[in-house]
Amino acid sequence: MRIGLSLPHYGFSLPGEPTTFESCAAWAERAERLGFDSVWISDHFFYSFARYGADPAPIASLEPLTTLAGLAVRTDRVRLGTLVLCAPFRHPGLLARTAASLDALSGGRLDLGLGAGWLQEEFTAFGYPFGSVGERFDHLEETLEVLAAFAGAGPVTSDGPTISLRDARLSPAPVQRPLPLWVGGKGGPRLLRLAATHAAGWNLVWRVAPGAYATKVEAAHAACERVGRDPASFRLSIGLYLLLGEDEAAARAVFERGRAAMPGDAMRAETYETWRADTLSGTPAQVLERIAAFETLGVEEIVISPWVLPFAIPEAAQVELFADQVLAPLRAGR
Repeated sequence: MRIGLSLPHYGFSLPGEPTTFESCAAWAERAERLGFDSVWISDHFFYSFARYGADPAPIASLEPLTTLAGLAVRTDRVRLGTLVLCAPFRHPGLLARTAASLDALSGGRLDLGLGAGWLQEEFTAFGYPFGSVGERFDHLEETLEVLAAFAGAGPVTSDGPTISLRDARLSPAPVQRPLPLWVGGKGGPRLLRLAATHAAGWNLVWRVAPGAYATKVEAAHAACERVGRDPASFRLSIGLYLLLGEDEAAARAVFERGRAAMPGDAMRAETYETWRADTLSGTPAQVLERIAAFETLGVEEIVISPWVLPFAIPEAAQVELFADQVLAPLRAGR
């Protein structure tokens, strides 16, 4: 099982600290020293707490691809990933070139995750049509088709709904052939079909229990069979919130701190038990047990977000404890 860390790159990620590349890079370097396998960044022009019933003011965010370019030269071993890029924000031809350059810059360490987008306010603010869910999935599908086509040896010609290419060539090519493409989302029928057809695999975040995930894996394998793909070739990864304590009392205390810090009323009805049910939380032994359950289901990588919000690390001790009490035993058992 590989373990990744979601990096802090929002205005809320490191309370009391500004949003800077240096703070994000410092955590990428720290993750590498601690033994994490990968680091991940998401894609928003800005974040918003409106969905939590809190202040809707835009929250600063680093741009993911330029940030990953900087991380490529600040790290040596960890893989670098997007969890996930919003497909409607970038022309797929330009994205293919950027990704190829990033892959070369990192020595073949890029994982390119893509999704359809969901935050309407940022679409409006930056002049992108939000459209319907189906229309955003159309953008995602077209982007995946173009990126998958560039994995071949020859030039790409495409007449999609919004993108036309005529003998387009990706030169220089990425180091990895093909470049790993991931599709991120809840796992509905269309998303799984797109992933099965065009991507290396599928990622789901940030809360899911093993039992519910098992049903989704069955659906993913069925999607593969419908498009003529061997389900064994379809890769699975998940992202999970993590709240960790050395013992039960400490784990409950971390949960209470997280619930108190959560903006708005999103966790008002949450209990420690409901939180533990579908996150990677509890004592080290409980977390290791949960990891083993997902590994049995075919998950090859878990990306942790060590707080109640994504891409936030307000308590560095959570990451250190995880590395010592969970990551180290996992490595010892390899």
